[in-house]
Amino acid sequence: MKEPKRILFISQEITPYLAEENPIRLLNRQLPEYFQAHGYETRTFMPKFGEINERRNQLHEVIRLSGMNLIIEDSDHPLLIKVASIQTARIQIYFIDNDDLFHRRKGVADENGVEYADNDDRVIFYARGAIETVKKLRWTPDIILCSGWMSALAPLYLKKAFNDEPFFANSKIVLMLDDNEYQKPFSTKFADKLRIDGITNTDVRSIADFPVGYEELLRLAVDYSDAIVYATPKVNQRVANYAETKGKPILPYEAKEDLNDACARQWEFYQTLLQQKGNE
Repeated sequence: MKEPKRILFISQEITPYLAEENPIRLLNRQLPEYFQAHGYETRTFMPKFGEINERRNQLHEVIRLSGMNLIIEDSDHPLLIKVASIQTARIQIYFIDNDDLFHRRKGVADENGVEYADNDDRVIFYARGAIETVKKLRWTPDIILCSGWMSALAPLYLKKAFNDEPFFANSKIVLMLDDNEYQKPFSTKFADKLRIDGITNTDVRSIADFPVGYEELLRLAVDYSDAIVYATPKVNQRVANYAETKGKPILPYEAKEDLNDACARQWEFYQTLLQQKGNE
């Protein structure tokens, strides 16, 4: 019997775990259900922001997956993995948590709308935490979809630091662009902070030694992705222009489509990527 295809979702935000619904949160909620209905196995990840009510959403820690320490700039950050289910869709969501970086915070900004100064550390922790957890699950995805700027380091880590891992060696990485940008640039030390074994100065020279804004971070993500999806009517035009110079497959946004249509178009797009993968 032929093994089902597998898709990993590394998402920044998913309905119903954050109070306000928006098109991206709804799409990130609908995509795993759509792909499961079409025969895929899925795994879905999200940061465990402090505003997520653990009791109401029935989150619980997965002890066998927790316990690893991730080092960022000589500081140890314990990785906690929690899980919840969307019962109506039979989907499990894995949450990446840490007491200092996520559990005691809201989303990406405080109650006054001020973005957290250590969002750069949180981006690093989330990408590495999701990848390390998938390794522990011993689960090999055919496609990895990165949605939201908090997932933007995953393509770099997957292609450089984890490129020899059998779990990811043949995965196609898709970057989904939307209109949600951060405003406060990351520090000039950001490139130094994200380095681990396998990532050289050359790999991150495009963001080295200056504040890293949304555009710089997403151009780095484009560099290490295999394909791009535009998920909203407006995406950062300079990032889009950069992506279009790279000659990678791009799925443009299509107006007036509903959620099911958007999922169907992505499904068809990924079938093409998987055919390319089979011909490589």
